[in-house]
Parts: sequence; C-alpha cells; structure tokens
Amino acid sequence: MAGKCARGKEKYPHLFEPVRIGNIRMKNRIIAAPTSPSMITTEGHFTPEMTAYLEEKAKGGVGVVTYGEAIVHSATGKSHNKQLQLDSFGVKQGMAQVARAIHNGGAYANIQLSHGGMYGGLASVGGDQDRPAVAYGPSRMTMPAGEVEEMPREMIFEIVESYKTSAKLCKDCGFDMVQVHAAHGWLFSQFLSPAFNKRTDEFGGSLENRARFLLMALDAVREGVGPHFPIEIRISGDDLSTNGLGMEDCIKVAKMVEDKVDLYNVSCGNHEDPALFCRTHPSAFYPRGVNVYLAAEIKKQVNKPVACVGSLNNPAQMEQIIADGQADIVEIGRALLADPYLAKKALEDKADDITPCLRCYECFGETSKSETLKCTVNPTMGQQLPAKYGKAAPKKQKKVLIAGGGPAGMQAAVTLAERGHEVTLVDKAGKLGGNLHPAGAPYFKEDILKFAHVLEARVAKAGVTVVLNTEVTPEYVKAFAPDALFVAIGSNELRPPIKGIDLPHVIMAVDAELQPEKLGRRVAIMGGGLVGSEAAVSFSHEGKQCSIIEMKPAVAEEVNSFYRGGLMTEVEKSADIYVNTKVKEIIPAGVLCERDGEEFVVEADSVVCALGFRSPYDKVDALCECADEYYIVGDCSNVGQIYQATNQAYYAALRV
Repeated sequence: MAGKCARGKEKYPHLFEPVRIGNIRMKNRIIAAPTSPSMITTEGHFTPEMTAYLEEKAKGGVGVVTYGEAIVHSATGKSHNKQLQLDSFGVKQGMAQVARAIHNGGAYANIQLSHGGMYGGLASVGGDQDRPAVAYGPSRMTMPAGEVEEMPREMIFEIVESYKTSAKLCKDCGFDMVQVHAAHGWLFSQFLSPAFNKRTDEFGGSLENRARFLLMALDAVREGVGPHFPIEIRISGDDLSTNGLGMEDCIKVAKMVEDKVDLYNVSCGNHEDPALFCRTHPSAFYPRGVNVYLAAEIKKQVNKPVACVGSLNNPAQMEQIIADGQADIVEIGRALLADPYLAKKALEDKADDITPCLRCYECFGETSKSETLKCTVNPTMGQQLPAKYGKAAPKKQKKVLIAGGGPAGMQAAVTLAERGHEVTLVDKAGKLGGNLHPAGAPYFKEDILKFAHVLEARVAKAGVTVVLNTEVTPEYVKAFAPDALFVAIGSNELRPPIKGIDLPHVIMAVDAELQPEKLGRRVAIMGGGLVGSEAAVSFSHEGKQCSIIEMKPAVAEEVNSFYRGGLMTEVEKSADIYVNTKVKEIIPAGVLCERDGEEFVVEADSVVCALGFRSPYDKVDALCECADEYYIVGDCSNVGQIYQATNQAYYAALRV
C-alpha cells in the first residue's frame, strides 16, 4: 500500500500535481526562473560558486532549475560584463558539472539562450566593459548609450545557426530543456517591436516579418535538440510601452510559435528601461503576481502549457493561480534567493517558515557592485559553496546571552540554538523585532513584518529562552555570567540640536511610522535618505501632504539603483522635494530652510525627524567589558541595513 502523501500535496494539490513538458515529467508546477548573477569567469564559464548556487535551488524542491541569459553569439550579443558564453572554448566542463549538480539535487536542468541585440555593443544595466565594438540592432538608430547599426542579413543567419549550435551543446552537456529568450528588450524583442524595427527587408514591416528571425531561430533550436526535447520560450504579454508590442500583438506572436515550443514563460516590460525595470521585476510597490494576468490572457489563446512570473512567493497564491486556470506553472526568481527551500517547505506544509523576499533588489545591486550575490534575509545566499561543507559542531555547549531582539539578535539566537548552545535572548521592548516593526509599517513593506514573524517563530521553535521588558545592563551581564555575550542593541535615532526640535509638533521617524495618527495633514520630513523617502510614500498613502527637506543634491542617494528606480517614481508622486536645502529652525508654522542663500518656510502641521541613526558605542563598550567572549552584531556595530544585521549575526554565531 502506498504511503500517505506529503501534507503539502493535500493543501496545494494543483501546485504539486506532476506535469509533462515534452519528454520530461515535472514533479510539481514550480520552476526556478532564469537568473544569472555575475559569478562567471571572464572567459564566460561557470564558476564553482555558480554551480553551488544552482545546486541548492534543486535541493530546495523545485521541478526545474533554469540558468538565465547564456549568450549564443558572443561577438555581437554579450550584454553584461560577465555572462556564460556558449561559444567560448572550454565552456563545456562547467556546463556538464552544473547539469549534474542540478540533477543530483533532484531537479531538471534548464538553460536560457539569449542575445543582447543592440545591448551587445551598448552599455546596459548589467554591462559597461568588454563589449563588442559595434552595436547591432534591427535598424540603424541613435540610443542614449550610443549609435546602433542595422544588423546585416548575413549576420542574422549566422546568429540563427548559433542558436542551433548552442542548443545542441546544452543538450550534449546534460541539460534537459532550453529556453529561448524573446522578451525584456533583448534581440528578438527588439526585432518584434515596431519601436525599434524599421527594416524594409523580409525581417521588417509586418508583425509576421518582424517575427521571422525568432521563428527561424526556434526552428534551428529544434533542429539542434531533436524532437520531444522541451523548448521553452520567454515572451512578453505586453511591452507596456506606448510604441512597443501591446497585448494583442503579443498574443499573435504566441500563436505564431505554438507549433515550435513546448512551454511559454510570459513576462513583460523591458529590462533596459528604468521606468519598466521595476515592473519586469516587480517592486514592493506592486501587488504580488502583478504580471500573472498576462499569462492568463495568452493561456486562453494557446494549447501548450503556460508559466507565469511576477514576484510570487506564497504557495497559497501559486495554488490559486493554477487552480483558477490562469497558468499551468509558476516560475520564481528572487523568492528562491530569499528561501531556496520554498518548494520543499510548501510540500511539507511548512509555508509559515518560508523566508519572505523583501523585493529590496539587494541581489541585483550586489551583482552589479561586486559580481557576487547576496540576499538581505538569507545569509548563505551567494555563499553556498562553503556552506555546503557545513560547520563543525562546537566542542562545548555554552551559555549565551543575547542583548537585543531585533533581526541581528533573533538570527544569532536561532543559529546558536541550532548549534546546541543554551541561549537566552533579552530585549527591553515588549516584543521581539526591534526596528523591523517601524521599517515594516508602510503599506508596501509588509514583507518586513512577515520576516520579523518568521524569525520570532524560529526563535520559539529553537527553544531559546526569551526575556522581554528587560534592559541588559552591565550589572545584568555580570549577574548572568554568560560564556559568550552577543551585543545586538540596535541604534538610536539622531536628534540633532536644531532650534525648535522640542516643539510639540515634531515627531521622530520611528514613532511617526508606528503611529501615523499623530501626524497632521501637512507633513515636513527632515531628511531624504531611505527612511525619509519611504516615509513620504507611506504618509502620502495615508492622505498626508508631504514635503522632504534634504541637504544633499538628491534624495535616497544611498539606495541601490535598482530599488531606487521604483522608489523615486513613488516619492516624486508623494512629496514636494527640497534638495540642497538646509534646515535652520523648526517653527510653529513648519520648517525654516535655506537654499542658495535664501530663506523660506516649508509649511507643515507636523515635522518628522528622519536624520539617521547612530550606534550607541558607549553602551556597547560597557557591555563588552563584562564578558571575555563577546560579539557585536547589527546596527550597534555599525548602522546598516537588514542584510548587515542578519549576515553578521549568522556568521558570528557559527564561530561560537
């Protein structure tokens, strides 16, 4: 008699129903969407770090793991500084190792075939070095990043052949399927778009002609891999631009390719358009699943399986999407960076323990900054290679005291307890979470509160002793006599000596976020960093008339460019922005300011002080003097973001 199925299959029956795509049978309806962080050699080969990254996704329980943007024709199509180059000598070994690692983790291996089109020769979001000398696009044109030449017909046929060769190479190296990228403003998207394609030959003019290049490439891919081998295509459901492809034409393209593909991946927008990037990769200002409707529309028109995307991370929502017939499969990108074991946890009915993606774009930002990968809420993301070898168990169980129950304190507590230590977590507040609560108060930041709840539940499950409403003082530490002390007491809001700051209509940012009802109709926010900028969006949403006063020439300067792109659109709608402006005095009528030698008043009923935070080094030092073994983690070490708190705490705990 067969054993009882996993509880997750009962709870999410559609999500965990197998599905056949060509000659493979997926064990569930979850695909790890194509991602391509820069952990690639300068020769265009996989690194061991990339292999470990993809392997962990497979271990996490998805049906298919997809590597994104493998370049088929490096001479013209390499759009990022470091990309997998399928025509690079020596690339096969790493590809075979990746395919085997994904298989060994329990998933099928998929790879996305891509070409940057004009961005092969222009600076792109992901590339500004080692570019081809000439940018080839559908037509000759001038782009903000430079001149584009019309791609010669001979080159078109050469690139078609490269799709065939690359597809065969992927199959030979052990990959189980390939995906042809025809969206997001890359090569085929450019040819399909009437905004870019002004050709007068057989590759321009009508939609049928503009689609000819794509159709030829798909036929070449099929020739390269043979029958029954699954071919997925990523297409747009809508370019979301006034002069690009609308939904009606995207549906026509989907019908044109139906006899050539086995699975549709329906996305939207344009990766290289800053205004659309945060929709192609939905920001926190959009609802989860904002792009699913596009897949649903195409699914009505075709008979092949359709996959949807759109910052999905809740198994219940994924189940509903499939149950309602909006899509056959869900593809997940950033959510699997936050928690690679999302699928496994859903299968085991442990969805409450899924670490939520915050949609903060730190993953994108780090790839651009250091050519590595990180995640705000997952301390091992990008460090899977050392993590897979584990950490030796401590030789001695220690009594550990943790001062502070914010993200750093909770992460340290969980990691320490899992390593077998006796852990006590003490916080002066009446609940755990620290500044995650004001940070998660805005309507678009609910995932931060979810993260706080996940950590709190893990603390309880780990058997950590929690003491609330108690401040850890030097006397407390001495009386407790810990073997090891973790100082995670956070930071304090800056309250500079501005004349009038003690007036009754002045409120600190944390208090304002937690109690917006204290605010009047007109709100002046002193400080245009991340806290002040997000506060303006939040307060405006509550019906307040907001102003931001910032000394620097721009607001939210410290925010990574990917998040800032979506944030600034909202900030500019939400507040009057005064940059290069100095606060001179707070007065009953608002804030007296100075800019370019002239004084003026920003009128306000309430003034919010969002001028930053400072680490309480005096208190930190006093606590550390009371223990021989101590660790300083989170904002009290150096004011930073959630990533620094969770990362420092996790790796410090591993050292105990």
